[in-house]
Amino acid sequence: MKKADVGNVIEFKDGLQGIVEKVNENSVIVDLTYMDNYRDLELEQRTVVNHKNYKVIKESAI
Repeated sequence: MKKADVGNVIEFKDGLQGIVEKVNENSVIVDLTYMDNYRDLELEQRTVVNHKNYKVIKESAI
């Protein structure tokens, strides 16, 4: 399993996607406003996802 880096786009929990803002020891903090339908889903702006529960779908360009 590859850990995400800051700026990577990850997918988790039935198709939700977000940009990694911070990498912690056991989890990442993800900005959910990346998704086009963010406002429709009525989610918080950020969430925490355990490293076991996501996959990297786009590498950071940085």
